[in-house]
Amino acid sequence: MARAFYAGVRRAGFTRSCESVILNSAIVTTAAIHTNVIPGEMPTLSPFAPASPDDVDKRHELGQFLTPKPVADFMASLFEIHRSEVRMLDAGAGVGALSAALVGRLCRDPRKPKRISITAYEIDTAQIESLRARLDGCRLECERAGISFSSAVLNEDFIAAAVPMVRGDLFTLESPRFNTAIINPPYRKIRSDSSTRLLLRSAGVEASNLYAGFVALIVRLLDKGGELVAITPRSFCNGPYFKPFRAHFLEAMSLRRLHVFESRSAAFSRDAVLQENIIFHAVKGAPKPEQVIISISSGASSGSVAEHEVEYREVVSPDDAEQFIHLVEGGTQASARAVMGGLSASLPKLGLAVSTGRVVDFRAREFLRQQPERDTAPLIYPCHFNGGFVRWPKEKARKPNAIVSNEQTRELLVPAGIYVLVKRFTAKEERKRIVACIYDSDQIQSPFVGFENHLNYFHANGRGLPMALAKGLAAFLNSTVVDAYFRQFNGHTQVNAADLRSLNYPTKAELEKLGRRIADPGMPQAQLDAMVGEELF
Repeated sequence: MARAFYAGVRRAGFTRSCESVILNSAIVTTAAIHTNVIPGEMPTLSPFAPASPDDVDKRHELGQFLTPKPVADFMASLFEIHRSEVRMLDAGAGVGALSAALVGRLCRDPRKPKRISITAYEIDTAQIESLRARLDGCRLECERAGISFSSAVLNEDFIAAAVPMVRGDLFTLESPRFNTAIINPPYRKIRSDSSTRLLLRSAGVEASNLYAGFVALIVRLLDKGGELVAITPRSFCNGPYFKPFRAHFLEAMSLRRLHVFESRSAAFSRDAVLQENIIFHAVKGAPKPEQVIISISSGASSGSVAEHEVEYREVVSPDDAEQFIHLVEGGTQASARAVMGGLSASLPKLGLAVSTGRVVDFRAREFLRQQPERDTAPLIYPCHFNGGFVRWPKEKARKPNAIVSNEQTRELLVPAGIYVLVKRFTAKEERKRIVACIYDSDQIQSPFVGFENHLNYFHANGRGLPMALAKGLAAFLNSTVVDAYFRQFNGHTQVNAADLRSLNYPTKAELEKLGRRIADPGMPQAQLDAMVGEELF
């Protein structure tokens, strides 16, 4: 399997990425932008069209974006509905694109339901008239199909309305139950001390982002057997911040399908959004399936959707305490997963740990120096990466090169040594997700060094590594097989220390043997991959 993986890498050059976000030319995150619309008509908002400053400000404030019709139609097609009565929830409904897409699909279905009821929440008052007009259009469509239809439009904050229902508050009306939910929720971080975070917490929901809060509440409002189709950022698939959400979601829901996108550039180019998006279909309270459908679309307006089946345990491993969700797309990624699964060591077995750089520059501003002085220590940023080794100081750098070394800053520094550094953030256009580099104190004479917070650093109980081990580890992390595997569960440009801890590693002896062969871990990718494949796999 490893030989096949590296042969494929050499043939294809591994230029493909699973970065998400476009299905048939546009996408993403929910429908609450004020646009000029004709009542009952779907507003058109090209991702390439200029937006007014007011629209942009409002979109960023609410964390909401329009759902294009091709995306809505695709989402509606994923349901397995065969019910006489459909009780639908559309939270963050915008102008009703998702509800209309699902109603249209049901009206065309050979096994039509007898009744459809929709409860639509939308916080943006500017959208309400268009939303009602859209649902009036759904009523006419249902009448023509012989389906009874009713709807309720609620100009409310969904979280504020749903939490009392979930809690079962004494003076709250009986909680409505839904058997169908379709959603493109708002995407915006929630501060830990915000009223929204506290409100969610009162209902037993721990969520660091609005979209996770929306989905968690919807799951609680669904009946057993109820279906949910949602488009959200991929960030919930991994990382410590979303662990409580993943645990509850995977316990309550049975994942049936995950859809990823090959490109995010068109939709997110103006918004500087670092997230990739996915569409998922899940059923509440159903047994976990033996297999999950993974599908992918190119993003071209005429692009097709390719799909394959993956064992459920390959998507969510029963042995993974973090319950990361892996999107194994087949081909190179499937081979990478098999290769990584054959590695036997963890960081504790290697006697290593990984931590995040301690220096948060804006908090230590008074101690930063543009150039080194007698009383300073090197301060290393990602800009100091140069091939496989750190090059310091950097002339004409925008970032400071040094930090004062004294009793006040001692806890921000680490002892001189050899450390493997990994960027915590990579640019959207960078070819690789994990970028590793070596800090060598023999090249930079100083008893201490500071690593800025945008770096992760590998260490041995707080101290440096032997050079052979550091070279082998850096080469392994820079390899294509690790990048291909990492992309299966990491859908954004941030590389957390927790993500690096979750990886399987070669043994210490294997890494040291590899390291003794390597002069520079920043060697050309094809050469590095060939050497890693020969030594480790």
